[in-house]
Amino acid sequence: MNPADTNQICTAKIDASCRVPLLALFGGAALWLVLGLVFAVIASLTFHAPELFAHCPFMTYGHAQAAANDLLVYGFAIPAALGVILWIFARLSQAELVLPLVPIVAANLWHLGVLVGVATILCGGSSGFIWLEFPRASAMLLGVSFVLVAISAVATFGQRKERELYPSHWFLLAALLWFPWIYSTANLFIVSNHPVRGVAQAVINWWFADNLIFVWLALVGLGIAFYFLPKLANRPLHSRFYALFAFWTLILFGTWIGIPQGAPVPAWLPTASMLASFLLIVPLFAIGIVTAKTVWGAKGPNRAGPFCFMRFGIVALIFSGLMLIALACPEHGGVLEFTWFSQAQVQLQILGFAAMILFGAIYEILPRVMGTELPFKKFVSAQFFLSLAGLALFVIPLAIAGVVQGRAGYDPAAAKLWLMISTTGLLFLLLGSVLLLVNIFVMTFKWKLALAKSAIAAVTVPLGNSSASVSLRRDQGEVKS
Repeated sequence: MNPADTNQICTAKIDASCRVPLLALFGGAALWLVLGLVFAVIASLTFHAPELFAHCPFMTYGHAQAAANDLLVYGFAIPAALGVILWIFARLSQAELVLPLVPIVAANLWHLGVLVGVATILCGGSSGFIWLEFPRASAMLLGVSFVLVAISAVATFGQRKERELYPSHWFLLAALLWFPWIYSTANLFIVSNHPVRGVAQAVINWWFADNLIFVWLALVGLGIAFYFLPKLANRPLHSRFYALFAFWTLILFGTWIGIPQGAPVPAWLPTASMLASFLLIVPLFAIGIVTAKTVWGAKGPNRAGPFCFMRFGIVALIFSGLMLIALACPEHGGVLEFTWFSQAQVQLQILGFAAMILFGAIYEILPRVMGTELPFKKFVSAQFFLSLAGLALFVIPLAIAGVVQGRAGYDPAAAKLWLMISTTGLLFLLLGSVLLLVNIFVMTFKWKLALAKSAIAAVTVPLGNSSASVSLRRDQGEVKS
């Protein structure tokens, strides 16, 4: 057997070791994504058709929007990102996933925590703090689950053959440490039985929201993009130095932003937040250089496949950062601060950047770990264009609504037309997410069906015939011809 065949078998074993954990994480994430967008549509409809849900207390804006936000981040983005991290670490380490049963258990605990949390929100039990609406029991499930997946990822990282770290390692390892730190700290100080008092609660909530939505999602998204973009473009990452520079400046400046200019806190806090927001242009510039130099002129394998998902995601991150800078500017921040503009920036960061990067990664990883093509390959292109249209019709009108609302003295009626257009964008995004869910569920069903047939064949054939048992092991990923 030549070295190429040996390497191919090794890669197949690595992918097979990730199969079940990734199906558990990706399948649940895709389902929560669809439900999150359903609740987002319901929340949007309450502004221009409030009579639709007037007699349903579960579907008021406060319940539906909180459920939508948490489902998009905790239900979709985080478990999907964890699945991608496990696969990337296994591939970069050239080793099979360590402790594969641990992330399987963790994935089910995570989805249980999300279910409990969303049910509590819909029943009126939200904590009232944005991105921390889940009850303590749900938060504990999420925290334990994340740590379990991180243990498997770090153990796999420790098995790497090459000691030099790839740029993706920096971002993804930081993300594995970042979330437990910020999530446990925020829950301890403002959701526990003995929270801090007064304005300190608001400051910690702003700090957590910024670190979760901007910093953590950026760490994960950039780590994934810097792994896949060079491979899809068939060229090396442009500059390790620029990537490392972007990593440190993102952490240095990103953690200080998020405090509104008019917040009733000591003056140095909004001032430091404003300065840090302006300095975000530094990591954004470095990210733009690395990405442009890596993908410029390259042609991906599919004009609307994973390559395009990830390129668009990086562009969305840069625009999201520029919107943050605009919000921090005293001249504009006072007008836009309490409008839809800030919501447009958050949704661009989640759906335009993080979700698009994760879509591309999932579509690139799934055929490899399953050993077969996607059941509906055309759905990939369809989802890309639906997502592109959805984001354009959702984020841009929402940002315009914020500007119009701010200039009209925060008159909610001034933004009604733009909110109606943004609802249409959400429907496009919802349809695209359904295509992802169908691809994952059909692929999972076919794999389980083949596994069941092989198991039945192994039980029914005579013991002397070993072909059925070999087939069963092949379906389980233990044997690759």
